[in-house]
Amino acid sequence: MKLYDYPTAPNPRRVRFFVAEKGLTIPTVTVDLAKREQFASTFRVLNPSCTVPVLELDDGTAISEVTVICRYLEELHPDPPLMGDTAEQRAVIGMWDRRMEIDGYLAAMEAVRNSLPGLAGRALVGPHGYAQIPELAARGRQRLADFMADLNIRLRDVPYVAGDAFSIVDITAFVTLNFARDRLKLALLEEAAALHAWFARVVGRRGAQA
Repeated sequence: MKLYDYPTAPNPRRVRFFVAEKGLTIPTVTVDLAKREQFASTFRVLNPSCTVPVLELDDGTAISEVTVICRYLEELHPDPPLMGDTAEQRAVIGMWDRRMEIDGYLAAMEAVRNSLPGLAGRALVGPHGYAQIPELAARGRQRLADFMADLNIRLRDVPYVAGDAFSIVDITAFVTLNFARDRLKLALLEEAAALHAWFARVVGRRGAQA
């Protein structure tokens, strides 16, 4: 088993965070996105969508998409549970993780991919090129500000996004906000005390360094 990765990309980081929290060690293969190695014919065989991460199993089966990779690893290594250990918990965690992706992660991608000069002509991930739309970058920044405000309200009532326990939801939200800080220089809302307290709890976990 090996993980196709790129150190500074947010989606591979979500998987690395998950793997570290599980206490697992999975060898990685770097796909240099800056050199556009994701479009090489050899990599397209593994993932026609030309994205990382990809988990290649021992028999050569290739699995892409963050949540699917994490689900596979969760089923192999259920402890500690990061996606819930009852039907209700799995549903609640799945719901909140999807919200983090739609309201947070996709907003960050909208802002980054429609603004960085190095991504000109690559406004969407995948094998096809699309022009940047500056208005979407501005909208993405506004969406991220709304995301932080909404998340702060949620975190006034619970220690972690999906409830009492740390889960994949916190990984998605944390990596999203860290990525926005690094690439967009977008700091956490100053007045969002609950969000700051949660961020401090998560940054202290071993997976945050992965």
